[in-house]
Amino acid sequence: MAMEAHEIEEMIKEALPDAQIRIEDLRGDGDHYAAMIVSESFRGKTRVVQHQMVYAALKGKMGGDLHALALQTSAPE
Repeated sequence: MAMEAHEIEEMIKEALPDAQIRIEDLRGDGDHYAAMIVSESFRGKTRVVQHQMVYAALKGKMGGDLHALALQTSAPE
């Protein structure tokens, strides 16, 4: 079962309300996305921890409803 980009964005926004999010469907199949996420919550955290925060926001959907998500995360400049 594929996910829509807006569903991914809503889940991330729920966990990171200040996040600026841009999501791109890489193949048009609802299974392969790229997400660029900027949030103050990421400041001072390693890239691994930032990505773990995003995966936690997706509540177990990664690897199931959502097959692949390429992440770029950062704190605001």
